[in-house]
Amino acid sequence: MTSTLQPATTTEAVKRPDRWLALSVLVLAVLLVAVDATVLGLATPYISEDLHPTGTQLLWIGDVYSFVIAGLLVSMGSLGDRIGRKRILLGGATAFGLISVLNAYATTPELMIAARALLGVAGATLMPATLALIRNLFHDPRERSLAVGIWGATASAGTAVGPIVGGFLLEHFWWGSAFLINLPVMVVLVLVGIKTLPESRNPDPGPWDLISVALSLIGVIAVVYAVKEAASHGLTWQPLAVAVLGLAALHGFVRRQLTLPEPLLDMRLFRRRGFSGAVLADMLTVLGMSGLVFFLSQYLQLVQGRRPLEAGLAELPAAVGAVVAGLIAGRAARRLSVRTVVTGGLAAIGLALAALTLIDTTTGYPVLGAALLAVGVGAGFSFTVTADVILSSVPKEQAGAASAVSETAYELGAALGIAVLGSIVTGVYRGFPSPPGTPEGAHESLGGAVEAASRMPAADADAMLTSAREAFVSGLSMASGAGAAVLLATAAAAWYLLKGQRL
Repeated sequence: MTSTLQPATTTEAVKRPDRWLALSVLVLAVLLVAVDATVLGLATPYISEDLHPTGTQLLWIGDVYSFVIAGLLVSMGSLGDRIGRKRILLGGATAFGLISVLNAYATTPELMIAARALLGVAGATLMPATLALIRNLFHDPRERSLAVGIWGATASAGTAVGPIVGGFLLEHFWWGSAFLINLPVMVVLVLVGIKTLPESRNPDPGPWDLISVALSLIGVIAVVYAVKEAASHGLTWQPLAVAVLGLAALHGFVRRQLTLPEPLLDMRLFRRRGFSGAVLADMLTVLGMSGLVFFLSQYLQLVQGRRPLEAGLAELPAAVGAVVAGLIAGRAARRLSVRTVVTGGLAAIGLALAALTLIDTTTGYPVLGAALLAVGVGAGFSFTVTADVILSSVPKEQAGAASAVSETAYELGAALGIAVLGSIVTGVYRGFPSPPGTPEGAHESLGGAVEAASRMPAADADAMLTSAREAFVSGLSMASGAGAAVLLATAAAAWYLLKGQRL
């Protein structure tokens, strides 16, 4: 069977001379999402100063996007398989650009949270469609590995471009301008994509089951919300009730997929150990890293006093490491083994996070830069190879659904990580000792403390800020330790689950 099909797939690949140009459009979509995520981290101190969110609202601004996108990715990936991946990609990109304007001009924390949620709806259409189209454009395994490497490297490049461009804009314009950079990228993506992207869909997909859509959305959002609330306020009856609702919805979703003739998500995919191992590795890796990603920009700016552009440049080693590792990851996995490359990447991230538990308010940049470089290299190797494993494990007709599972794991890990690790930082921070008369907002977030200091006597302000910064760094150190433990445990699990896996 394999020998019969191989010449046909190779011929099909040769007949697509524009596949690399089409790939450039797909990576623009990835760039769009990556830049937006990193810009938010840099803009957080300015949003805090302007919109005055509480600590809880600030966490919602950071993670509501991940909540919504995690809840909708499987549904949108399946929808793309049905109506066409090109159609859903270009429509989602257009919506993403337009909703970015709403983010830029938000005037209250509530409006900002709503705008981020809507952006999650649009973002859910982008990532599964890009990976699914790569699966359908590149049939040769080596070409596909390179294409996935370029896809991953572009996401990492976005994490470098975002802080640098965003930092420049934040130094010269108001914080909303950092979100408007999505517009030119969106325009180029749509105009070029119309001409170069081939349409691709499942020829016999069956109906799009709205009950399954609702169950997956309710289940994912409820579970993530419950974890967030339990981490922030303790295990009370409210998060427990929400968690039960979410788990019941997810149980109903799984049962329904097993009975439908054309399910939204084919649960049989998870019987493959390599597929399940790659998905689990992605989710836990992002969970362990997310505390660092979300709070590092605040550390660089509000603790060490760096300007936004300087803070963006300081994060560059992570992106450079990820780009280089992503481009050679496929070759390394074929020469060594999938599990060696993935496990090594995860262990590198874990050790780098462990090193960051030693930081204080005056930690020099060589330590930070080396840790960020190790995180980037590790992430570039592990994420690129796991994405290739997931894509190569399924028929191309199911590429959208499989890609959606991969991206759901990523976003679910981000949402859980910000909820749990972010709550560690916030919980430690809120208890810092402060002089009498310190405004309550100073205990909500470090940005709130910086703003409150401007209204306090100089001596009290200095004492309060010193205490607040030390508490923030203590929380960040604890979150890094928790992240390190998660990553090292994930490395051990990946070594077992990916045994014998090949690209």
